[in-house]
Amino acid sequence: MANATAVAYLYKGVDSKGAKVQGEISGTSAALVKAQLRKQGIIANRVQKKPKPLFGGGKKKVKPADIALFTRQMATMMKAGVPLVQSFEIVADGLDNQGLKELIYKIRDDVASGTAFADALRKHPLHFDNLFCNLVASGEQSGALETMLDRIATYKEKTESLKAKIKKAMTYPIAVIVIAIIVTSILLIKVVPQFAETFSGFGADLPAFTLLVVSISEWMQANWFFALLVTVGLIGGLIEAKKRNKRIAEAFDRLVLKLPILGNITYNSIAARFARTMSTTFAAGVPLIDALKSVAGATGNSIYEEATLKIRDSVATGIPLNAAMRESGLYPVMLVQMTAIGEESGALDEMLSKAADFYEEAVDNLIDNLTTLLEPMIMAVLGVLVGGLMVAMYLPIFNLGNVI
Repeated sequence: MANATAVAYLYKGVDSKGAKVQGEISGTSAALVKAQLRKQGIIANRVQKKPKPLFGGGKKKVKPADIALFTRQMATMMKAGVPLVQSFEIVADGLDNQGLKELIYKIRDDVASGTAFADALRKHPLHFDNLFCNLVASGEQSGALETMLDRIATYKEKTESLKAKIKKAMTYPIAVIVIAIIVTSILLIKVVPQFAETFSGFGADLPAFTLLVVSISEWMQANWFFALLVTVGLIGGLIEAKKRNKRIAEAFDRLVLKLPILGNITYNSIAARFARTMSTTFAAGVPLIDALKSVAGATGNSIYEEATLKIRDSVATGIPLNAAMRESGLYPVMLVQMTAIGEESGALDEMLSKAADFYEEAVDNLIDNLTTLLEPMIMAVLGVLVGGLMVAMYLPIFNLGNVI
């Protein structure tokens, strides 16, 4: 028999002290919800399914930033001495994101029924990866779950902050380029034909530049939908091919690393992720071999993922971590040297944490420089596109004196 899907229920009742309580809980049936509430010392007088919002709205997608917030709040609750199950309820009650709230209620119900926290998280691999679950399991086994949650929260916050900065740096130029393409297309499809119709009565040969723009305009009028379809198809095809084909992914990742400025940002962000993930896992007591497997997936680059897995294989044969990193030839010299110092001093997690801070700051500086450089370049591109079209349209008017 297939497992029934849990849904949200609203309840009203009294607790063990006789005080009236009400709230929300997820379950597969009203009877099971009442049984779950009795385990929590609540006698439910009324249990009903939560009505769905009109037009089916209100449920937001759970993002990695939401998971970082959830982890930080859980760490805070547990440091304050709040029991684990009650911590879930307090955190969920303060959220506006219905999707995240339902996710937390499902985890709470599993934990309340006796499932380990890490095992409850593993039921939701879309939101909690192996690294997250393994760190939580390590915290449960060592009896220091609140400390581990604090470390995980710091790791997630740093990682999401780095991602947000890179996205912010790329969003502005991409948005301007898209707007420039849209404006240029509108000019070619709607404005240029009006000028072309006017030029047809001049009785003189049009300048070569104007003829070129008119030809492009005629092609755009006839094929704009086809051009849009091909562009979207190419972009979608490349994204899908990168996901499915290892060689294409490696070629793309290698190309990104070779790009001016952007390649340097990517290089430093990979170093920051490597150092931050290694520092967090090693401090949590995760064996180095297992930690390197988690680090490989956190680099975000197929070339460095493969290199990290090779480093893991080398470390498994007894080669020091810093020597294996140096042998790969991909990691910054400073990161390799700090790893060597950490291994010699027995403070690898601390040294890697400092290295992560250094490379995250380097990414910040590079992004600031990129933004400064891009602004005049984008203005120049806009000027060439829009200004070029305007010049092409007014050239025949400037030469009108030759016809009169």
